Amino acid sequence: MTHTVKYLLASLVLLICINTLADAPHYDRYERTPAISYEGEILDFYSTKKAYGEFSNFGLFPILIEGVLWPTSEHYYQAHKYDKKELQEWVRAADSPYMAAKRGRDKSIPKRANWKEIKDQVMWIALKAKFSQYNSLRELLLSTNHSEIYEHTKNDCYWGDCGDRTGQNKLGKQLMRIRVLLRSGEL
Repeated sequence: MTHTVKYLLASLVLLICINTLADAPHYDRYERTPAISYEGEILDFYSTKKAYGEFSNFGLFPILIEGVLWPTSEHYYQAHKYDKKELQEWVRAADSPYMAAKRGRDKSIPKRANWKEIKDQVMWIALKAKFSQYNSLRELLLSTNHSEIYEHTKNDCYWGDCGDRTGQNKLGKQLMRIRVLLRSGEL
């Protein structure tokens, strides 16, 4: 199958997904967080099973990037730890975001040499795609108003907040940057 045909098929699948009533596979499994005005100063998210779980990279929102359909932003992020296309495809083909994360964290497979330098940019690309391709996610993120958004977990001190706000919370910060871009109409 040619690259162009793959791109067209992936685009069609994404358009169908975006334009269906369910919006994304996420809502077949998890409850939709209502996009109502959030008045709190701090908004915590983590589990896909709880409110604002849509913000998680494990949220089931397929994204189209450069003609390739990724099952979730987690798949895209984990796959790009590798520079070999066959390894990226191996991660992309994982049955779940959990399995994609497991494949991306496989210590027996060397990561790309510049991963530490590019990982924030890889996440940024995934999040921009996710929040530009789903109206429901744009509305939900905008409904958070000016709250500080935290990926609230003790499991991650880089993307999350270490569970006690001491972590770097890079995911929350990127979401807040996307919110600014959405408000300004730049995304």
